[in-house]
Amino acid sequence: MAVEKVVVALGGNALQQKGVPATAEAQLEVIKKTVEYIAEMSCSGYELAIVHGNGPQVGQIMQAYEAAPGVPAMPFDACGAMSQGYIGYHIQQALGNALKKRKRNVPVTAVITQVVVDREDPAFLEPTKPIGSFYTREEAEALAREKGYLMKEDAAGRGWRRVVASPMPQKIVEFSCLKGMWDTTIVVAAGGGGIPVIEKDDGSLEGIAAVIDKDLAAEKLAENIGADTLLILTEVDKVALNFNRPDQKDLDRMTAAEAERYMEEGHFAPGSMLPKVQAAARFVKGKPGRKAIITSLYKSMEALEGISGTLVTN
Repeated sequence: MAVEKVVVALGGNALQQKGVPATAEAQLEVIKKTVEYIAEMSCSGYELAIVHGNGPQVGQIMQAYEAAPGVPAMPFDACGAMSQGYIGYHIQQALGNALKKRKRNVPVTAVITQVVVDREDPAFLEPTKPIGSFYTREEAEALAREKGYLMKEDAAGRGWRRVVASPMPQKIVEFSCLKGMWDTTIVVAAGGGGIPVIEKDDGSLEGIAAVIDKDLAAEKLAENIGADTLLILTEVDKVALNFNRPDQKDLDRMTAAEAERYMEEGHFAPGSMLPKVQAAARFVKGKPGRKAIITSLYKSMEALEGISGTLVTN
């Protein structure tokens, strides 16, 4: 029986806990709990790669540089690289320890990953990707005045956040390396959606200020690697229509065509559930046998076994 290849996209709740100061130490404690579920997947025989978000972290890194007197501002793409490094380090250390505890000898490696985007992507004209901390309306208005940030209210009512451009991923630069490691290693790749770079006429790469959606980057990795399953983990057990309304309807499954119709009807919030559904539909459309699952971290094993989550198929 063929081994099932799974690309796992970790949501923000898998890295940080609400109501707790967003310190590196607190993040590591959350990740230690998160990787218990990943370790169970590995021990159950799934071949895995992990993609994680970085919205809060990249915003915090940027804010730290901006607030430090006399310290030059750090380019946004470099802040993304920093977030990849320290989140990847936490995941590879914690997951490595969890696997050792289970006597499973599989190495875990984080790869600093660049992802090519199109300089002319229309996303640069309409930023939607939330980064950094949540603010009150008054704090958000002050930041908009003082720093020129574009601030938007969170769809789930958690506050206001800065939003930046979120262009579509075109190509994973380090893919050949990731492919070569697949059979022997659990790779943490395209963290935060990958460091966004543009490809110049001479073939050289250059960083650009943006945040690529990690779910769409995970779909690109899953597509390229020939994965069987794209597992998108978030805060809710299932995708819902009319979310947070009296007529909310949770979905056990949907086809790519149904997902596209629901997106056109405006059921999913940009920067939140919309890219998850978009990534799931892109991965399975026209590809019989592939599946995408959207569920919570805590239901991940049940979802892989077909008894929880929202299943998306062709």
